[in-house]
Amino acid sequence: MLTSFYKMHGLGNDFVILDERAGDLSLTPARIAALAHRRRGIGCDQLVTLRAPAAEGADVFVRFFNPDGSEAGACGNASRCVADLVWRLSGNATPVLQTLAGLLPTHRTPDGLVTVDMGAPRTGWEDVPLARAVDTLHLPLPGDPAAASMGNPHATFFVSDFAMLAQGHALEHDPLFSQRANIGFARMDTPEHMRLKVHERGAGVTEACGSGACAAVVNAVRRGLAARTCTVELDGGILHITWSEQTNHVLMTGSATMAFEGAVDLAAYPS
Repeated sequence: MLTSFYKMHGLGNDFVILDERAGDLSLTPARIAALAHRRRGIGCDQLVTLRAPAAEGADVFVRFFNPDGSEAGACGNASRCVADLVWRLSGNATPVLQTLAGLLPTHRTPDGLVTVDMGAPRTGWEDVPLARAVDTLHLPLPGDPAAASMGNPHATFFVSDFAMLAQGHALEHDPLFSQRANIGFARMDTPEHMRLKVHERGAGVTEACGSGACAAVVNAVRRGLAARTCTVELDGGILHITWSEQTNHVLMTGSATMAFEGAVDLAAYPS
């Protein structure tokens, strides 16, 4: 029996979205990793599942899985894609997403982009989380990164070039990051414009990382390097990030694109 899926991307950060609201699809870590494989599966940076919400006020419960089968608490680009998909399927232009990181209100903008309220950043060492108590504004690592959580752990290195990108895998697995980390490399062109590259936890370097852009702006503001509204230029395109002084929430605005719809025989993949 074939199962329908949606292939979407946010600025080239691509996702396979499976709808489990009608029933469990037995998506084990091994099966998720096989589906995410670029040559032997459908291929994606993350696999996303939709389920009926359990929280009051939510429209859908969303889970995010890395291509190695591990689970992520949040994904900004995938959240925009899910919001766009819900709008396509139901006409609801303001869906609220329930995630492991909390409720994420979303809305479509007049120019067809999607805004996601990513919630408040967390900057305590135990919230990132880190393996020990350190100052998250200046981690004790070469390159002097800062750390924050946007529902998943991020470390941001402020750089003049991107030579350090090759160290992303080693940094992701540094013992300081008790649950590994997404590693961002940010070049501040002006306080209102950032150039960013991200090595994503469990996925490697991707064309864009929404939560990474949010964390990078938060860390840049904390360092006195960026304005609270900042344009973030990633390899895949542009995100607009605002860290509200009034609410302490981070708003992310960008595109969401439907690439294609398909069907897959899940029984052909490892259980």
